[in-house]
Amino acid sequence: MLLALGATAFAVALLVAPAAPSWLSVPMYAVGGIICHQLPERSFHIDGVQLPVCARCLGIYAGAAVVALWAWLAPAGSYRLIAPVSRVRAVLLAAALPTLATVLVEWFTPVQTTNLLRAFAGAPLGGAGALVLARAMATLHYERCTRRPLVPSSPQPPPT
Repeated sequence: MLLALGATAFAVALLVAPAAPSWLSVPMYAVGGIICHQLPERSFHIDGVQLPVCARCLGIYAGAAVVALWAWLAPAGSYRLIAPVSRVRAVLLAAALPTLATVLVEWFTPVQTTNLLRAFAGAPLGGAGALVLARAMATLHYERCTRRPLVPSSPQPPPT
């Protein structure tokens, strides 16, 4: 629940920052400056005002919000968050491929991808990151996840 609410609140705050009051927009642009290059030509603009993060970052955070909400709201048992580490790595790698492809195209060809394509390419990576976090959080505070050795019961002392 916390992951879903936090990721969604962050993604919404990024989208409303251009029109938000200064108590919200200033911190969002400050955080955006730390986590993103904020290049104007690679960012979405709302009414001529640039968002706090670039299109790719926005796609990552939006993807994380959508998947975190899905993980929270999906009926129990409809998916399995607990998976072997090798499968988690494979999911993260596969989810990073669209982002990697757009970066490589921009670096090694004269073609520049659109902001919409950058955002859509980033979304799977954000979603996979949210799944990894949801997987980690699903194991918190569950005694069944911790294997404990059985302690044999002590024999009763003989009566004296």
